[in-house]
Amino acid sequence: MTQALVIHAPHDLRIEEREVPALQSGEVKVRVEAGGICGSDLHYYHHGGFGAVRIKHPMILGHEIAGHITDKAPDVTTLSVGDIVAVNPGLPCTHCAQCLAGRANHCTDMRFYGSAMRDPHVDGAFRQDLVCKARQCVKASHKTSAELALAEPFAVALHAISRAGSLMGKRLLITGAGPIGTLVAIAARINGAREVIVTDILSEPLAVALKAGADHVINSCETPEKLSVLGRSVDVLIECSGNEQALRSGLESMAPCGTIVQLGLGDDVTLPQSRIVAGELSWIGSFRFREEFSLAVDLIDSGKADLGMLVTQHFAFQEAGRAFDLASNRREAMKVLLSF
Repeated sequence: MTQALVIHAPHDLRIEEREVPALQSGEVKVRVEAGGICGSDLHYYHHGGFGAVRIKHPMILGHEIAGHITDKAPDVTTLSVGDIVAVNPGLPCTHCAQCLAGRANHCTDMRFYGSAMRDPHVDGAFRQDLVCKARQCVKASHKTSAELALAEPFAVALHAISRAGSLMGKRLLITGAGPIGTLVAIAARINGAREVIVTDILSEPLAVALKAGADHVINSCETPEKLSVLGRSVDVLIECSGNEQALRSGLESMAPCGTIVQLGLGDDVTLPQSRIVAGELSWIGSFRFREEFSLAVDLIDSGKADLGMLVTQHFAFQEAGRAFDLASNRREAMKVLLSF
């Protein structure tokens, strides 16, 4: 048996005993050591879901996790007991048309940890012991599990950057300075952006984004005029807030033939078609990640990406209520980790 963090209803988190399944071919057992609280976890915690997705029965939360291998099936040769690993929370089928085309993030039979999109739901990884496929694990040599727990959201940021095309020498605007927006700023710097500008309506997350490598930050609530000073000089906009006003403001800063990557999820928006048409702007989506997960682990493990400044506080998973409440406060928290 192992202990797991289970959501039953909004604000109803419980520690429960769950069976640890026997290892099958190609599987390993991971002792989970660290897990990051994601925005989707917060939606389940506060609202029981998001959009049309709702919890229909108790579900283990969590998908941003890392730990070490404690056991493996005899046919697993790529990993050893004791290896520190980050665990990819997505398990694509590998044989549908999208998987075969190299678009595993669009797998038609994807199983993603801690998701109520399917019924029965796919239990998450906020548990002490996790049995998973060896192919989901990426080994690290130098970093701890606490640092590697950010590999999944960093992979999301890296995929958004890849969707934007080459950033070499370009001016980049990021709207939304939450964990993903700040990770996008770090990824943009690694990928050669000449200038990185981040906007938000709160000063506290902007301070973290500045520390993480943004050249300039703009509080669009307190000093909106600073955004207008940009004119139409932004080559790439990566919209991370899901807010219509943030997107509209960013559009006004776009240079002709610029690219907008929509990463944030919110309500349906109405956009000025004439601005997109006359500016020949490209507006594209970015969803989860593909091979970027391994890249995220490599960048963290090598020290090329220092994500430590994003971590606000660690909590034992038995204090999950306090941890989720802090993670919900954007003025006080950037990224909150659970220890298992």
